[in-house]
Amino acid sequence: MTTRRPRIAVLDYGAGNLRSICRALSAVGADPQVTADPPAVGLADGVVLPGVGAAGASMARLREAGLVAPLRRALDAGKPFLGVCLGMQLLYGHQEEGDTDGLGVLSGRVRSLGPGVKVPQIGWNRVRLVTDGPLGPSGDEHDAYFVHSFIAEGVDSADVVALSHYGEVFPSVVARGAVWGTQFHPEKSGNAGLRLVRTWVGLANAGEPLAPVTAVAQAIPA
Repeated sequence: MTTRRPRIAVLDYGAGNLRSICRALSAVGADPQVTADPPAVGLADGVVLPGVGAAGASMARLREAGLVAPLRRALDAGKPFLGVCLGMQLLYGHQEEGDTDGLGVLSGRVRSLGPGVKVPQIGWNRVRLVTDGPLGPSGDEHDAYFVHSFIAEGVDSADVVALSHYGEVFPSVVARGAVWGTQFHPEKSGNAGLRLVRTWVGLANAGEPLAPVTAVAQAIPA
């Protein structure tokens, strides 16, 4: 059976290492294309917004690159979108870091982790699904790799797919239609993270077959 490789625009705006997410996308049958070209957003089957860094500086770089308007058009149109770590946070409105506004696609704001915990959180933590869906039934738990100092709050509960706990409970996976966000790094989260990437890529693939994740799971180091 012939498989199609959906074209995924991985946005390069100077906010993190893109190699790991590109390897994960390739491993599940996608065609990742690293780009900072605004028209590429509209032409792609799906868009990944990765990111590690400061929200204020990252939004400034997205504006300078002319990427904010095409991103908002893609998001408003429901194009498959995956925001990773900072990329998830930028889906929300006010960002405490840099006192700036994100893309404002999802209801909520982003603030720093509360007192009493080491910041940033770096390492493995549990992710618990709180709704039935393509990632599994409510109550399923998986370990994932986090590197973050900020969390989303005041979010729409209908958008929350999974929760995690680090001094407090916070959303670790959110979704509205084909617009997904993960506070953790799925590309660094072993087989569970790779299955999430594969499931999301399936949304960009119009239901056509992808390579089975079990055949490529070892391609991505934890």
